[in-house]
Amino acid sequence: MSRESHDHNFKNLILDYPREAIAFFAAAEARAIDAGVRILPIREEQLKERLGERFRELDVPLLVEWPDGRRAALLFVFEEETDPRRFSIHRLAHYCLDLSVLYETERVVPVVIFLHPGTYPEQLRLGSEEQAYLQFHYLQRALFATPARDYLTSGNLVARLTLPSMRYAPEEKFEVIAAATRGLLELEPDPERRLKYADFIDIYAMLSETEQQAYRHRYPQEATAMMRFSERFIEQGRQEGQKEEARRLLGKQIQLKFGELPDWAEQRLTQADHAVLEDWSAAILSADSLEALLRQH
Repeated sequence: MSRESHDHNFKNLILDYPREAIAFFAAAEARAIDAGVRILPIREEQLKERLGERFRELDVPLLVEWPDGRRAALLFVFEEETDPRRFSIHRLAHYCLDLSVLYETERVVPVVIFLHPGTYPEQLRLGSEEQAYLQFHYLQRALFATPARDYLTSGNLVARLTLPSMRYAPEEKFEVIAAATRGLLELEPDPERRLKYADFIDIYAMLSETEQQAYRHRYPQEATAMMRFSERFIEQGRQEGQKEEARRLLGKQIQLKFGELPDWAEQRLTQADHAVLEDWSAAILSADSLEALLRQH
């Protein structure tokens, strides 16, 4: 998978679960972030012209605000780095300084997520033998060195979803993937998000076909639950697609026979199920008015 794909995956993860991302990736700063704070993603594209083409866009700046004024806002700057050799602490410092100027704040927290092992600078010092004039460091989460066993039952969904990227013994691989899957099923009620992050788990689990068969044999409950959920979600999507197509065609029929669709009729079409839409489509040829047609159900 390309570096850009990993960037995209983790950007989605942070945007979908900002509280959980801060709690897991920046635990040292997360203690004061309670239920009362407001977290706003900031579009980093605002800085593109200032940074120039030689700087790769970083992942996600998140602005954390305390509406009651207890604390000044904090700006979290997240970067995912797949290959530590490509990490530039100068680029990150430059980016944080530009954000500081743009948002007129010195409360900036840089966070770097490393997927794979390697060497990388942990701090930047500019100065002389006599004096340091700029010192910069960042919070880091080296997933490759994070013990997966510490998070197998975590209540933080981001921690559970990133389990396959953590450190574990080869014989623990299936247990780790099962724990990630259980976390998704237990902590995420939204069906679209479940399907989306089932793919996330699969991507970083990297199971071969033989391993997939062995995993299904060893953890049938987790494998079956996700398979049934995926099938059910796909079927729901197919049915919704059919319903939307029936609604679209009926709307065209109504416009051709009765003219522009009024708001009340649009609402009736939106609320109707697929069977009712088909009945209306069959009855429209003999209907004398739109009111008479849509009163049939």
